Formats: sequence, structure tokens, C-alpha cells
Amino acid sequence: MELRHLRYFRAVGEELHFGRAAERLHIAQPPLSQQIRQLERELGVPLLTRTTRIVELTPAGRAYLQRTVEILDAVDEAGTQARRIAAGVEGRVAIGCVGSATYSLLPRLVRTLGESLPGVEVSVRGEMLAPAQLSAVRAGDIDLALLRPPVDGEGLATETVRRDRLLVALPADHPLAGRDELTVGDLRNDTFVGHVGHGRSVMSSLVAAVCADAGYTPTIRQEVSETSTLITLVAAGLGVAIVPAPTAALDIAGVTYVPLGPDTLGVDLVAARLAGNESAVITNVLAALHGLTADRQV
Repeated sequence: MELRHLRYFRAVGEELHFGRAAERLHIAQPPLSQQIRQLERELGVPLLTRTTRIVELTPAGRAYLQRTVEILDAVDEAGTQARRIAAGVEGRVAIGCVGSATYSLLPRLVRTLGESLPGVEVSVRGEMLAPAQLSAVRAGDIDLALLRPPVDGEGLATETVRRDRLLVALPADHPLAGRDELTVGDLRNDTFVGHVGHGRSVMSSLVAAVCADAGYTPTIRQEVSETSTLITLVAAGLGVAIVPAPTAALDIAGVTYVPLGPDTLGVDLVAARLAGNESAVITNVLAALHGLTADRQV
């Protein structure tokens, strides 16, 4: 038995007329009749009663037609799903994201994917430090990491998504809060709130580097893992913080954001995935991501 036997029987069972069924199938009537008889012989039961005027389903034929329709529809659905998965419009993707982009880029990315790829199930993990994201990618817990370089690229494919300017997050009553622009040197006498150090946060190393370039070592009063907590501590007056520009999406009362001068290096946002993971879903997600980041406000 082949699928064509089922398709032939379905056409005859639904049309109850060999001529119309043959036209529907684009085949001649005699071969169609022959195939139906072959199917009946294989099953060992009559599926149709035929007279010179009418064709009717036997009780066994009615039951067989119902199951035949279910089988053929399932086969068609399986083919459709396979094509959708191959095109990257159906499937799953798990995305990790650093804190500074969690509150600006990630909501818009998820919304965009929901609109453009409704068949893709998207899960997200925000406020992930870079080392944790890289471990999660390599372990298969997330498919795409959005993080700050440098990236240990062994076994990974990476691409730069955009470059973000650096800001200073200040308590609203800080003497420098009214300035239009600052330099890292302006913060020499301030206490800092920072991300955790010792290689666990890229921003910790970056802040140390830009302060060293300005001729001093920052005094870190407290270290935290989450960007939201960092900004909350700034609002509480515990210190200042140097952060990527998207952090300003955290509009927390008591905090003022002031840009660092254009001579201060910015920080890249990088997308990382396992090397060889060129699935169509990942390709579509990256295309949506690049489309969004063309807008420098995300």
C-alpha cells in the first residue's frame, strides 16, 4: 500500500463518482478503478458498492475513509511544518542578554519576533553576565548570547550588533548632575558602584581601564551582578556608575544620566552562538536584531 492508494480512495469516497474523482486527481478513470480494487484486495474487505448509477461507501469504507482523511491531513501537516522549520518561521530560540540591553533592546526584540515570526517560541534570560552567557551557549541552555566583548570565541561564531556610548549614572543631587557632558577624570574623587569584578563582568574591567587611562584607580564601594540593582544603589546615593547608554532605559527616580565625552571609548554589543549553528531560526532572529539596532535608541 502506498499513499497514492489512500489519496485515490479519498477522492472516490468524497466524490462518490469515479469520473469526478479521476478529474480531481488528473488521471484516467480505468487506472483509478484498478487502484481502488487493488486496495480492496489488500485490505480484504469491500470499501465501495458500485452500480451502473451510483457509488456508495460500505460501513467499512466509511470508517476507512475517516481514518484515511486523518492520515493524509497529518502527512500534509508534517510536510508544511518541515518546510516552515527549514525556513526558520517555526521552532524555538532561547536568548540571553546583558543587563544594559535587557531593558531597552530585549523587549523590542521579543515584540518584533512575536510579530514577524509568530511560529517561533522565544524564551529570554535577562541580566546575564558575559561569562554566564558563554557557559550557557556552550551548554546548549541558550541559543544566542547578547553580551559585551571581549569574548572567548573558541567554538563560537560572533558578530558585532552595535556600539554603545558610555554614560555616567549619578544621584540626582550630585554636583555634576547638571552637566551636559563629563569626562572620566571628573569622577576622580567619587565613590563608584560597579559590576562584580574578577573576570565575572566585562563592565568591571572596562571601568577599571578607562579610569586607569584617566590616571586613577576607582574606589568601588559596592559590587553587584544586576544592572537594575546597580542603578538602584546609585539612586540611593551610594556612588556613581559608568554604564552603556541603553542603561538609561532604566528610568529610576533619583538617577541622572550624563554622557561621557566623545573621546571616551564606547562598548560593543556582540551576538554569539555556537559555531556551525546556522539554523534558519537563528538567521531570522539575527536579521530582526540587526534591523532593530539600526535604530540607535534601542
